Amino acid sequence: MIRRLLAALLLAGASPALADPVAVDGGLIEGTTLPSGVSAWLGVPFAAPPLRDLRWKPPQPVVPWQGVYHADRFAPECLQPLRGSLQNHYFGNEATSEDCLYLNVWAPKEARKAPVVVWIFGGGFNIGSAAMANYSGEPLAKDGVVRVNVSYRVGALGFLAHPGLTAESGYKGSGNYGLMDQIAALQWVRRNIARFGGDPDNVTIAGQSAGAMSVALLQMSPLAKGLFARAVAMSGSPFGGMLGPAPLDAAEKQGLALQKELGAASLADMRTLPGDRIAAAATPRSAIVLDGHVVTGTAEEVFAGRRQNDVPVLIGYTRDESFRPFGPIQSRAELEAAVRDRFPAQAEAILKAYADPDPARAAADIARDATVGRQMADWATAQHRYGKQPAYAYLFTRRQPYASGIAFSDHDPATVGAYHTGDVPYWLRTRDSLNLFRVTRAWEPVDKVLEDEMAGALLAFARTGVPTSAGVGTWPAFDPAKPRLVWLGARSRVVPWPHYADLAMLSGAATEARPAGPRPRD
Repeated sequence: MIRRLLAALLLAGASPALADPVAVDGGLIEGTTLPSGVSAWLGVPFAAPPLRDLRWKPPQPVVPWQGVYHADRFAPECLQPLRGSLQNHYFGNEATSEDCLYLNVWAPKEARKAPVVVWIFGGGFNIGSAAMANYSGEPLAKDGVVRVNVSYRVGALGFLAHPGLTAESGYKGSGNYGLMDQIAALQWVRRNIARFGGDPDNVTIAGQSAGAMSVALLQMSPLAKGLFARAVAMSGSPFGGMLGPAPLDAAEKQGLALQKELGAASLADMRTLPGDRIAAAATPRSAIVLDGHVVTGTAEEVFAGRRQNDVPVLIGYTRDESFRPFGPIQSRAELEAAVRDRFPAQAEAILKAYADPDPARAAADIARDATVGRQMADWATAQHRYGKQPAYAYLFTRRQPYASGIAFSDHDPATVGAYHTGDVPYWLRTRDSLNLFRVTRAWEPVDKVLEDEMAGALLAFARTGVPTSAGVGTWPAFDPAKPRLVWLGARSRVVPWPHYADLAMLSGAATEARPAGPRPRD
């Protein structure tokens, strides 16, 4: 915990002072005012600790406290596997706990009805934290918005379905407790954010990877109606069926398999087990469940029935995403063999459409479009077809400049391109966080320009619902009759959506995440 607090102070540049107490659900909280003028309230409880009988229950109201709650440090992250110190995006590991339903608020000085941006972290619904330095809310708060990071239960503790849980639920479903945590946090924001100078009627939800998937699921959920006015999703979508939702009966069978692995005689016994045993269990489990309560249908069904929360969306993905179904590809012959093996019915058409002379570049493009590219395009198309509010789309293409000699255990700087998650520090103005514990990037002037463009577009979208940025101007709304997106890179511009007409060939092509191979040509 101290390490994360020191990281926050390093970003701020000096020691903080106390901020005035604020009355919120549960009592008074006291935060800190950073040298930048931004005030921060960290580790604020938004629900009761989900312990013992509250394990695998919807989040319950926060437990009131006496006196002043000192919201001056991050709360423990939810129970999960910890990152290695040589991994990319390592910011120091802190304590983990099943008692983890807390959020963090950053507000500009003397804010009045400021736009609110709520960040939902990614991590495959198995890992992640609202306290990671690259998610810090201070930089955008300096630009005039109120920023909130929310935590939610992950892994089996956050998404377990089980027949016993379904029977006791009252709505004949189970699972998705982590999504319910997100909804409870948004309800807290709705009730309390005006006291920090935020506008509860102008809330933008944003997230990346599983956080972006969460944004889509919140757009689909009747329980989140009225809790946000806009949505931003980076590299994650439930469209296309690759990541669910899983049918309830199938998810319940996974829950029974977990019970067996844990050696528990009953659901009651499972609730008495140490949380870290459950978090470490190896039984495969679907994250998102079609529970009929939080998630009432597939993305396609909800949008076709016009049941979505119809708000403007800003969505996109990175050029290289690092999802590779083929293994390393170094020659045209290897590419052709891999495509014919993976997509036998469409192989010749795919090879013709993805004909880049660099086979590694072609392989990366196919892998990207078979997963996130197709999913984000399906989302934009459904938004246009079934909603009244616009969609705006982007493709992030910048390969980060790595420091000489830097090495990671999960990431090869010599070969990786514009990778999955690589856009986040530009959107949130947190590039400096990647050099907090060791120097890993040798940033160039173009990175500051791109950061200003991207953060500026996000801020404009949060304020008005329309992204605008230097070099591009007002972004075009997506139209499948003329599909375009904003190419974000060394020279940002509006371009035709790459391979939009080819995406249907890749439908249903499940791919898996593997280590990045040779770096495609920039």
